Amino acid sequence: MPVIFCTCLVRRFGNPQASLVFRSLNRTLACCRRYYRSEIPKQAWYFAHLIVPLHKKGMRNDVFESISQRGSGAEDTENRRIQEIADELQRRCCLYETKLRAGEKHVRPTEIEVYVAEEYAHEKKLWTSINDVFNLGIPGPSGNENDTYVANDTIFKVNNLLNSQGSIIQLFHKILLHNLLFTETSYSFHSFTGFPGSSVMPIFKQSLIKDSTPATAIEIGTYMAALGFFGTNTNGRFTNGEFDVWDLLPRNVLKDSEGDIFVIDAEIKLL
Repeated sequence: MPVIFCTCLVRRFGNPQASLVFRSLNRTLACCRRYYRSEIPKQAWYFAHLIVPLHKKGMRNDVFESISQRGSGAEDTENRRIQEIADELQRRCCLYETKLRAGEKHVRPTEIEVYVAEEYAHEKKLWTSINDVFNLGIPGPSGNENDTYVANDTIFKVNNLLNSQGSIIQLFHKILLHNLLFTETSYSFHSFTGFPGSSVMPIFKQSLIKDSTPATAIEIGTYMAALGFFGTNTNGRFTNGEFDVWDLLPRNVLKDSEGDIFVIDAEIKLL
């Protein structure tokens, strides 16, 4: 029933962005009930955070249409690539977890993700050794989540998964939401890195915002209002009834020399 309902929604509204979001449900719904047994069941997660919010008020198709109009074909292609990688990692995690259950071994989901992602990265030639990370560019500003490296017009971000509860797949989903809302600063996936057998860190890249300064709180609020968001009682947190976006503090929002605002990093949740 959930798969049929999801497919009908995509067919009814015919929106490629909605199709991108919903597509992985058909592939992984059954096995993910097992894989995420220690968290919210995956079926409930999809309905609570993806299908139900978008279906409210006529599915809010206008949200995806407005986002799509700001995007480009290249961005859509990269978003599909990111989604496909997340789907494949999720599928492999489900299969690996089933093997472990047969052997009565208990391993945390994030540990399974590390094993699967490292295997996938080497198989697809998407692994950057930890020593080669320093060849990505000149070390840039770092926060509690990312170490950055700057090369020409690109900034590479090595993500330690701190804000994603250690989950690689959760980070990929968050990146997709960022790319849907803030197309001007969309991320592309570069590769994985880490310490073999113990940790895996995804590397994403963005276009560098040159000659920029941190935006003020008023400028951030004005920019988010133009996107249909309104402020909350928490500094740097905004909502539009569909998405919650937070951590929009001056360190994560830049203004270029022409006065344009760019959200370079944000925490995002579908309501």
